[in-house]
Amino acid sequence: MPTVSAHVAITLARHVDHVFGVMGNGNAWFLDALERQTGATYTAARHEAGAVVAADAYHRASGRLAAATATYGAGFTNTLTALAEARQAHIPLVLVVGDEPTSGPRPWGVDQIALASAVGARTYTVGRTDAAATTVIAIEHALTYRVPTVLAIPYDVATREAGPVPEAPTPVLPAPLAPGSRFATAAIADLARALAGAQRPFLLAGRGAWVAGAGEALGDLADATGAVTASTALGRGVFPRTEFDLGVTGGFGAEGAMALVRDADVAVVFGASLNQFTMRFGDLFSPGARIVQVDTAPAATHPHVGGFIRGDAAVVARALTEELRAIGADPSGWRETIDTASLGRREAGDELAPDGRLDPRSVATRIGELLEAHESTRDRVVVSDGGHFIGWANMHWPVASPDRMIMVGTAYQSIGLGFPSVPGAALAKPSSTVVLTTGDGGGLMALADLESAVRVAAGRGLAVVWNDGAYGAEVNLYGLKGVAQDPMLIPEVDFAGLARAVGAEGVVVRSLADLDRLASWAAEDAASRSFLLLDCRISPSVIAPYQREIIRVNA
Repeated sequence: MPTVSAHVAITLARHVDHVFGVMGNGNAWFLDALERQTGATYTAARHEAGAVVAADAYHRASGRLAAATATYGAGFTNTLTALAEARQAHIPLVLVVGDEPTSGPRPWGVDQIALASAVGARTYTVGRTDAAATTVIAIEHALTYRVPTVLAIPYDVATREAGPVPEAPTPVLPAPLAPGSRFATAAIADLARALAGAQRPFLLAGRGAWVAGAGEALGDLADATGAVTASTALGRGVFPRTEFDLGVTGGFGAEGAMALVRDADVAVVFGASLNQFTMRFGDLFSPGARIVQVDTAPAATHPHVGGFIRGDAAVVARALTEELRAIGADPSGWRETIDTASLGRREAGDELAPDGRLDPRSVATRIGELLEAHESTRDRVVVSDGGHFIGWANMHWPVASPDRMIMVGTAYQSIGLGFPSVPGAALAKPSSTVVLTTGDGGGLMALADLESAVRVAAGRGLAVVWNDGAYGAEVNLYGLKGVAQDPMLIPEVDFAGLARAVGAEGVVVRSLADLDRLASWAAEDAASRSFLLLDCRISPSVIAPYQREIIRVNA
């Protein structure tokens, strides 16, 4: 007779195809049922936070519901940073965990519901008679509100017989949010007239626009208005006409491109939260620009926004294009006068910095060239940890679309989530090369799942470790203010050796010529080559442009 754990596993497997996790007492029977009675694939992580991160990355790269599992107690508490990141980043994810018995907590128990609530995740606890239905409710909640939910199986309930698994109702999801009120309709008409009269219209899109499937609609709107376009770091590639696109805005943007944004007279923002980094701490737009935000959030998210339309990015973009056609508006012609390629030029670096270590700008530029030179690495997903180095990949390694730039950790300002992001991205994009960019501090923090990355991605995996012997962001922000730097420093670690210990190929990179191994690796058959880790010994003295911007603001 199927158990409660089987009811949960079978019902969940009707909605997911991958589950990432670490087995323990509290989820052993769930995983047994998942393996024996469903078609879902289970991928083991080596740390519970890594399991949630892998599931998060899987969703970002595939768009499908994410699922992870951990045991109770310490297994659950290990997930909290990753769970907080998923909540901040609006990731629909179901985390299946064991929990205390229905009789009450044991001496080693903690209040898991309160802990999950503290990071913004709701918990649904299954019982013997409602396990399948409760599982569907948790799934529906995750998908409706784009948040992680915790699905708890009490320890004494896990093996209870629960009868045949019922055909639980299919989750009912809301339709895309349409601005249907008279006020919203008037706001769309007013914005269309503003765009029709604009001499320098500008469209900015974030990850929310990608999630809404708004790429084509935004491309039509850009064509109708003659707008120059750009994206946030998580929205890269959402606009189809790259010849009129400025790339990423904010601190990752090229200076020439960002100067042009300040010339815009009407700017419309779709599906972007307009955080301080995207907005260049308030300097992205000129004070005279009319800024309108389109988002599903309840209200505008930045004080510089002068108009707000609550609605789905694709729905509103199509409505604006239809209104522009109805009033006979012509494109502005602004974008045809601009050479976007010249505006995208970046700072050049020397091969070596004055301290004799590699200049990270030159390393990033050379790796970008090599990635573009080979077919196997042109089809790539870039996954990024957090830290000072985060700008190098964003500025120098282009990606084709937002589902190919995965930055797990940025929403919660965490580091140490890089290595476990690799398995999720690799399974979501099974034909693509997965390129990880991580620092030495974050890399050490995530070391448990270096093995997971190497095992799952194998010959489709490439890790670039920016090894500067320091927590670079802290050195730049606080060391320069006179704060003691010794706590910010890291003894030089042989990441190449660590990679070899878990079956990867590790290469220490002390010159640009050492990167030639990347060229030969890319030319090899992915099925026969090993995971490659490039241990790049870079100078801590070269400060990324976005970090200089932060230093300026905090000075």
